[in-house]
Amino acid sequence: MGVQTALDAVREAPGIIDAMRLADDLAFEAGRNPGVRTLRVLASALNGDDEVTAIAAVHALAGIFDEQAGRMLTGLLSDRRGTIREHAAWALSAGLPRFDAMGRLIGQVAAGGFTGMLAQRTLEQWSSAVAESLTVGLETALLGVREPAARARLVETLGLVRPSIATRLLVGIAADAREHEDVRIAAVAALGQRSGDEGIGAPLEELVGGEGRLADVARLALIDLEALPARRTARDRGLTIAQLFLHADIDPALSSAGAGDNGGIATLLVRLGNALVADPETGVSRVITLSRGPVPQAAVDLLELGSLNEGHVYGRVPLRADPVPSAAAWPLRVTARRGIRRILRAAGQVDLLHLRMADVGSLAAADVARELGIPVVFTVAPDPHAVIQSLDRAGSLTREDFGEVDLREHFWFRTRLVQSLASNAAHTVLFPRPELQRDMNQLVGIDITSHPERHTIVAEGVDLEVIDRAVSERSAGSGDSGAMDDLRVALSGLPEDRRHLPFVVSVGRLHRVKGMATLVDVWARSGLRERTNLLIIGGDLERPSLDEREQLERIDAVIPEAGRAEAGLILAGHRPNDIASRWLAAVRLGVPGVLAPRGVYVCASLKEEFGIALLEAMATGLMVVAPDGGGPATYIKDGVTGVLTQTWDPVRLEAAIERALDVAALDDDGRVNAAHDMVRDNFTIQSMASALGPVYRGVAVEEAALLKSAGASA
Repeated sequence: MGVQTALDAVREAPGIIDAMRLADDLAFEAGRNPGVRTLRVLASALNGDDEVTAIAAVHALAGIFDEQAGRMLTGLLSDRRGTIREHAAWALSAGLPRFDAMGRLIGQVAAGGFTGMLAQRTLEQWSSAVAESLTVGLETALLGVREPAARARLVETLGLVRPSIATRLLVGIAADAREHEDVRIAAVAALGQRSGDEGIGAPLEELVGGEGRLADVARLALIDLEALPARRTARDRGLTIAQLFLHADIDPALSSAGAGDNGGIATLLVRLGNALVADPETGVSRVITLSRGPVPQAAVDLLELGSLNEGHVYGRVPLRADPVPSAAAWPLRVTARRGIRRILRAAGQVDLLHLRMADVGSLAAADVARELGIPVVFTVAPDPHAVIQSLDRAGSLTREDFGEVDLREHFWFRTRLVQSLASNAAHTVLFPRPELQRDMNQLVGIDITSHPERHTIVAEGVDLEVIDRAVSERSAGSGDSGAMDDLRVALSGLPEDRRHLPFVVSVGRLHRVKGMATLVDVWARSGLRERTNLLIIGGDLERPSLDEREQLERIDAVIPEAGRAEAGLILAGHRPNDIASRWLAAVRLGVPGVLAPRGVYVCASLKEEFGIALLEAMATGLMVVAPDGGGPATYIKDGVTGVLTQTWDPVRLEAAIERALDVAALDDDGRVNAAHDMVRDNFTIQSMASALGPVYRGVAVEEAALLKSAGASA
């Protein structure tokens, strides 16, 4: 093809996501045809206004293994554009260590953020080859850095230098009472990873005798130093499956559902884990669900993990004292990796790890699985690919401003992470989509017709028992009086003249991808405001995260907080899953004197890979509005059980809601039963567990065969 032709293809691609995929061809051609001419072509791309093409050129440089290309790439660490500096830090990891880049990468680590994480990954990759130089560089940097958070990041990076040259420094920092606690904690946590080094146990034992976070982390570090338990080889019980989502406080009661990043995935993991171990046909006897949690709870969980060989158990990974949203959690990669490793080691035999998200948890967990030899099952979805495509089509994302958006959303890294996780997985699970083969190929770059035996389509599911109970109680005018009392309080500010109106309701996180602020804007600026009230269930209103605060500010710009109830807008905050189910039933059936019946459910997400909350609403009997792409289009009968629309378009979203309200007003039992029965027949959590059972058993059988073959050849 040639470098110039490949570059032209990136520039002329019809969409941003197409250009990102074609960047791989550019990198391949640059590596195949190095030389002065190729460097000139890439330099011209770097200097243009097309930021997608410029980023592609950065990674193409990384594929050229000569000194001039290396100098160009290193020079980009000082580029005026933050996105180019960030991608240069990442791209350098593909090549050999460069001493002229080391100082600037260390500076990026000290500065922190996503760029700092990428720089740290590159330095970690280089560390075994240049351990002494890197240690000296980090020690020198520490002499000039006083800010505690920056020092902690540098110390954490020092802990990634595996040779023992770094141990002395780490021990000294851990014991130095003059250091900030966060800096000492970074050193202590790093010492827990150095089981072969001498002189570590005694300083940690001394710290354990103290109090507070430092003592708690020292306790975990001592656990990390213990020998790895032997993996069970005889199959004396069912499979042990690990699954994780680190951006949620997951507990069996789902008490934090809807707050922060505690969305549908948290509900799914709890229900699915229970269903897998309850059905003997799945072959699963133990499920370990990993989520974030405090350091003391992490230590308690380890004891339970070591003693329970059956059932659904939970393991907490301590990240930070204050939760951070998923988009800002990337710098916690090393902390997450250590916590995941600790839990999987304590669990003994773990037969496979099921990953579902392109986030820091999956990035860290994949490293641990590789280290411990645990096969991975990965649920592949075109995320963030579908979001990029939607924003591109809506004109909200252009080639000229892609770099700034990528600095916030990390689109390029996340798309590559999806590809990496999918290509290295023992098996991939796919959501149903109307054009699954096309979307996987065009958006993600995966050909699912190649080795189809390695891909399985599995629909997500809901707990129908909870929903049916909520509908039955509401129909009879009975049930949980506490849930209805809470609803009455939430709606108490509604003016009398609005109490006869039905509700538009949406359940989910307050996040820009979920479109909650967009829904408020469309509702408030149209005739919908005169026809309905709007109820949003989700979000931590008392302690909003950065993402939640952004959505709340956008909502307040449309309807100020003081005037919400008067206008018919109710932000109820997050509620436990069973409470939300009762409220959905109330929106459909009404509550005398509180709210009118025949409301509708709206999902205004930019993309929805499947839609747990949508299925719950449909099982309740609510008419729904949903995105016309992704999973919802496979189970919503447009105009009958719901309305499919381009949710990124305000005009079309408004029209879809109006249409849904017209259908709901007919109060058709046939429609209600059709929606409920469709969920019952296809999308229960039990059917999801039944579909995953053969996948898990198949991976375990293949892994056993690999181990046997490896043993025979050894």
